[in-house]
Amino acid sequence: MQDNAPSPEPLENGSVADAYARNWVDRFAPPVTRPYLRLSRADRPIGTWLLLLPCWWGLTLAMLFDGQMRWMDLWIFVACAIGAFLMRGAGCTWNDITDRHIDAQVARTRSRPIPSGQASVKGAMVWMAAQALVSFAILLTFNTAAIRLGVLALLPVAIYPFAKRFTWWPQMFLGLAFNWGALLAWTAHTGRLDAPAVVLYLAGIAWTLFYDTIYAHQDTEDDALIGVKSTARLFGENSGQWLRRFLMATVGLMGIAVVFAVLPNPSVMALVVALAGPWAMGWHMAWQLRGLDINDSGKMLQLFRVNRDTGVIPLLFFAVALLL
Repeated sequence: MQDNAPSPEPLENGSVADAYARNWVDRFAPPVTRPYLRLSRADRPIGTWLLLLPCWWGLTLAMLFDGQMRWMDLWIFVACAIGAFLMRGAGCTWNDITDRHIDAQVARTRSRPIPSGQASVKGAMVWMAAQALVSFAILLTFNTAAIRLGVLALLPVAIYPFAKRFTWWPQMFLGLAFNWGALLAWTAHTGRLDAPAVVLYLAGIAWTLFYDTIYAHQDTEDDALIGVKSTARLFGENSGQWLRRFLMATVGLMGIAVVFAVLPNPSVMALVVALAGPWAMGWHMAWQLRGLDINDSGKMLQLFRVNRDTGVIPLLFFAVALLL
């Protein structure tokens, strides 16, 4: 599941500097739609995966928790995928609106649609609203408790772009926003929020701190010049130690969530297989640390992107456990 290498420089057709090489937006999308699809990061799908996978974790663990699989779960599975694409797009559009002046000062981001002049702020706001409204329509197909959680999710999404201005831990706010789907999907299946979902949510936050600290190391020099805060700048040369802590927190918390979720299941084999999920995920994170080089921006982007595979690993084990 490897991705194409990023384009090192913006292309003449307006491609963003860190977009995937030969991505579908640059190759096939009608020119008039490209700035808005770039606002949504459609040319950089990794973020959609990182938002979606906690949703699917939550859904599969919820099914293990109550031992029930219904036709509605198929819709929840699909709706999470559509909603992740749309809400990631709306959130990224909001991020680009609020960060347009900062993005213009950072080498990696000055080619984004707003600072590069491809899209206006007004047009971006209309695009953000359209994506959010379609997402809300999908949310309305869920139960009442899930709808309330979905609306509440807007709070961390709204705050996140400003976090790097007032805290050294903006990655924590990203984790709060990006892993909300674990709570939402669990509740969409069960009709209530249970302890395993909350612990799974915390595991997701630890994972986000891991991968987004890696990601933030691409911009540390520019961030220091303009005063933008991040865990990458905070940890500096000690990042490897902190990333190991986030690895242990991710694996430990997800393991606890699995135990709480699967213990009601009479199958011991289901518990063993499900617990192998966070264990295997931890090994994949450890493999990333072996290649860590905080002074190599290209390597940091590559490691960040392989976290799609990291998140898929426990999902596969959870899915197999459902069959036992």
